[in-house]
Amino acid sequence: MTSFYDAEELRQFGFAKVGINVLISRKASIYGAENMSIGSNVRIDDFCILSGKITIGNYIHIAAYSALYGGSCGILIDDFSNISSRVSVYAVSDDYSGESMTNPMIPNKYKKILEQRVEIQKHVIIGSGSVILPGCVLNIGSSFGALTLINKDSEEWSVNAGIPFKKIKERSRHILELEKELLKEKKHE
Repeated sequence: MTSFYDAEELRQFGFAKVGINVLISRKASIYGAENMSIGSNVRIDDFCILSGKITIGNYIHIAAYSALYGGSCGILIDDFSNISSRVSVYAVSDDYSGESMTNPMIPNKYKKILEQRVEIQKHVIIGSGSVILPGCVLNIGSSFGALTLINKDSEEWSVNAGIPFKKIKERSRHILELEKELLKEKKHE
């Protein structure tokens, strides 16, 4: 037995879609697989939690101990993106103002839930320990250092860090050429 589920085991989860070369750790936790679509060439490591509506593109890595809480609005992770270890992505969150109660054991009528889709576009990289809050769009090519709080949309092709994050500099677009080479090579295999 390997440490990743095989294709037949993944099919039995009941995902909305699963591509080829998908490696999901047997130690990952999946809740609501029928609301999840997973592209090809995807790896999800040990102790990850995936819950709610989630769409994962192609050539994606989600490192150990990361958590994606899609709720009903969902999380989109587009092609060639990377989520480092211990990253938390929230498309759903409780209201912390004190105007309502919080936690999953409280009936909904006593809570105020914030739900907004999170979009992680192509070639985004998110550093270890970062947190993404509901409603954020991480635009194409943006990168985020370790321990970054992402509470707003990012600029395309930017390098960002901090709590909350600030843009540090522009990011190279050379990876677009590398993407073309990779896809050309794969097409000829």
